This record gives sequence, C-alpha cells and structure tokens, in this order.
Amino acid sequence: MSDAPAAGNARLGVRAVGATMVGAGPVDRQQRQVARTGGAGAPLREIYYRLRQPARSRWPGAHRSRAGEMGFEFRAHQPLSLGGDARRIDVHASLRDPFGDWQVRLYAERVSVTVTVVADLSASMAYVGRHSKMATLAELTRALAWSAARAGDRFGFVGCGARLDRDWLLAPTRARGAGLALADRLAMFRPHGATAAHAGALREAAACLPRQRALVFLVSDFHLPLPLIEATLDSLAGHDVVPVILHDEAEVAAPTTSRSGHALVNLRDAETGAQRLLWWRPALAARLAEQREQARAGLAALLRRHQLGSVVFDDGFDADRVTAFFHR
Repeated sequence: MSDAPAAGNARLGVRAVGATMVGAGPVDRQQRQVARTGGAGAPLREIYYRLRQPARSRWPGAHRSRAGEMGFEFRAHQPLSLGGDARRIDVHASLRDPFGDWQVRLYAERVSVTVTVVADLSASMAYVGRHSKMATLAELTRALAWSAARAGDRFGFVGCGARLDRDWLLAPTRARGAGLALADRLAMFRPHGATAAHAGALREAAACLPRQRALVFLVSDFHLPLPLIEATLDSLAGHDVVPVILHDEAEVAAPTTSRSGHALVNLRDAETGAQRLLWWRPALAARLAEQREQARAGLAALLRRHQLGSVVFDDGFDADRVTAFFHR
C-alpha cells in the first residue's frame, strides 16, 4: 500500500502491490499525483485495516482466511485420498497418522473483503463548529476508498437519512475512482429538508450490504435514539462493525451569558430545525449537561453489550487514529 514497512502490512492483513512505470512523462506523473490526492489537492492518507475474524471470499486479496489449499499460511492436514497437492505431503504427519494415510499440508489463501461506509445523513450532520462533520465524513470516505483499492478490496457506501437515497448508494466496486468521486460530492453536501429529518433508514442499511462478512464503518454523530442505534447494530451483526463517532464540543457549548449565568437564547433542534426561545439559567445548563452525559453513558453501554469499540473524531479526520483502532 503506502510507505508502511512490509512487516507491519503483513501483521495487519493488508499487503501493498506496487507498479513501476518506465519512461513516464509529465502527463503520467500528473495523473499519478491526481490519483494520490483524489483530485482534491490534499494528499490521501492511507488506512491499514483488518477483520477481527478470518475472511471468507472467493477472490484473492490481502486478508487472512481459513479456506484454500495453495496459500502461504499453514492451516491443517488432510488425507491425500481426499484431495490436495501431492507435492505438499508431510512425511512426519503421515508417520504419526494411526490409519496410515498420507497427510498433505493445506495452506490458507489470502482473500479480498468488502469495505462499506454506512453514514448518517440526517440534518445534524450538517453542523459546522470547530470542524465540519460532512468534511470529516468525506475525508474518511476518501481515505477508505483509496485504501480499499490499494489492498484489492471492494468499496461501497450507504447514505441514510429519513430514507435510502439512490444518490448516496454505491454498490461494492473495485473501481478506484467511484469512491473518490462520491467523497468529493459528500464534501459539498449539506443534509437538509424532509429527507434529513431523521436517520431512520439506518435500519435498512443491512439490506444493501453483501451476504458475506464485510468491514462496515458506521459513521454518525450518534445524536440518535438508543433504540434506533441498537436496531442498527443488531441488523449489522453479521459484519465487522466499526462505529465512528463525530463529536464537536462547539455543538454543546453553553451560550454566552451574563455574570449570573442568565441569558435569553434561541435554540434550534439540529434534526427538525424547530426553534425555541428559552431563558438560559444555571439550572437549565446543569440539566442539559446531565442529559448529555446520560446519552454518552447509554451509547457506551450499548457498544459494550455488542462488544464493539469505537473511533472518535473530536478534532477533524485523522487516518492514524483509525489505523490505531486495529492495533488494539
């Protein structure tokens, strides 16, 4: 993949395949630079990921599996009478076999997987404080699409608002430019209107995923009802899920008040757009802070029940933070 050492790549289950170009001219160099930046000008950051369990796939790739016979990682012995390559006969194992059968070594093959981003596209994702949530989502999508293409994996995207929108559905593909083009559109998109009133379509996202186990990045600010989050996680139980939480302190910061802590403020619901004029006071601030802590504790408990960790972006996108998640 990128400049990571080969040993590190092998440990993560991602192997780089490079190509050498001889006599490349200025146009070739320019095209390669566009590919490395995704057309957006900023260099692409690569993410090194892996599945928690051996992958299952018919297509060759860079990830560990329990299938195949002609790979490089020993997985089992098998009697020669049941098939296998006679060149891989294990004499010592054959001598120990109580039935006297010739034993053949089987080696697991490396296979490819599907990487999919399931994104919350409700109105609260349009918030711009210290950082833009949609910009962070776009950068993550761009990095994952690039990394999947480099590893020989398929990349897909499912955008979920009040309903599934075909404009934000990308079927798993190995076309490198498809994910990068979608990321460019995400960077300019701001969820609004009736289609962004809530993220109920997250329950339907599993229907857009492949049957085989995939690596799913569930990206949201998680300003969602816990029953919706739980229903979404239950529907994705057949896949490796990585919750990605987009957090911005500016979104929950208290408004500017007088020395006594009182002020007349106009609050707007990020999802519905409904506004309400309130008399801000210390008691109200304390109650809202308590509700936020209860929501965070409820989300943390829910993720623990599903045995899931999470990646938190509270300062914009950081590819190294995602890679570090797979090193735990």
